[in-house]
Amino acid sequence: MDQQDIEKFAEETAHPLMVLLIDDQEIIATSVRHQLASEKDINFHYCQDPTEAITAAEKIGPTVILLDLIMPKIDGLTLCRFFRTHPSTRDIPIVMLSSEEEPVTKAQAFECGANDYLVKLPDKIELIARLRYHSKAYISGLQRDDAYRALRASQMRLEELNIELLKLANLDGLTGLINRRFFEKRYAEEWLRAARKKYALSVIMFDIDWFKRLNDQFGHLEGDECLKRIASAVREIPTRPADVIARYGGEEFVVLLPETDVHGARLIAERIRTEVEDLHIPNPGSTVRPFVTISAGVATAVPDSESPSTSLIRFADEALYRAKEGGRNCVCAATVPAA
Repeated sequence: MDQQDIEKFAEETAHPLMVLLIDDQEIIATSVRHQLASEKDINFHYCQDPTEAITAAEKIGPTVILLDLIMPKIDGLTLCRFFRTHPSTRDIPIVMLSSEEEPVTKAQAFECGANDYLVKLPDKIELIARLRYHSKAYISGLQRDDAYRALRASQMRLEELNIELLKLANLDGLTGLINRRFFEKRYAEEWLRAARKKYALSVIMFDIDWFKRLNDQFGHLEGDECLKRIASAVREIPTRPADVIARYGGEEFVVLLPETDVHGARLIAERIRTEVEDLHIPNPGSTVRPFVTISAGVATAVPDSESPSTSLIRFADEALYRAKEGGRNCVCAATVPAA
C-alpha cells in the first residue's frame, strides 16, 4: 500500500459516507445498493416508510439523503421541507429522485431545499460522483464547524487564562491582596478622577506593631502566617467596589478610599485596628499587648491636579509614624494643607 492509498484509507475510515435512501419501492433500494456495493467508503441505508424518515436520519446520521419525489403518505417535497426545518437534518444534502425530468418539478424541489435532482435510476458513475460530492461538502462543513468551535473554545480558555494571569500579576503572592504595583496604578487613576470631580480621597497606611520581634521569636513562617491572617480578616472591611486594600510592603498595608472624608476613613481604620486586635495572634515581644496589634495613619484631601499625587500617601505615612510614636495600637489622622 503506497502513501496515497494510506491517506485515502485514513480519510475513508475517519469520515465514511453515509447514504440514506427514502423510497417506497424496494426495487429501487435493491438497485442503488447494488450500484454502491463495491464502494468500501460508502455505507448504504434504506428507509421504505417516509413517516419514519426523520427518525431514521437521526439514528443513522447520513452525509447525504436520496429522497424519492412520489411516495404514499408523505410526498418527497413535503418531506424535504420537514428535513430542512428539523434541527438535526436541516444541513444534510438532499438529492431528489424522480421518474421524469420536468423543469417545474425540479424548480419545486430546489425551492423546498433540495441540493440536487436526479432522474432514477441514474448511471452508476454519475450517482457515485454526486453522492461523493455532496457528502464531502457536508463533511467539510462539519469539520469547519468543529474546528471553529474548537478554536473558539481555545480562544475563550486563553482569555480566561489571560484574565487569571492578569489577576495573579496584580496580587500579592503571600496575602492575596492587591500588590503595591497595582495599588499605585489605581491610586494614580483615583487621584486624577478625584481632582477632576472635586471629591475627597482618603488613604490609610497601617502596619503591624513589633512585627520584627514576632519574626525573631517564632520565625518567618509564623510571621508569614500572621500576615495572611490579618489580610484575611481585614480584606472585606472596605466594602465599596472602588475601595482598595493592598499589601504595600513587608508588614505594611495601605487602603484607598475614594469619595471618603477623614471621619469615614478614621472609622474604617479603627475597624481594621480592632479586627486585628481581636484575632489575638500571640506576640509576647510586644510592649503594647501580648498579641499582635497595628498602628494606622489616615490622610484625606480633595486632590488638585497641580499637586503631586504622592503627597497624600506621604501624609498618611507621617500620621502612621505619629501613631507609632504615640504608643502604637491606635489611629492617627494627618492634617493635610488645603490645595
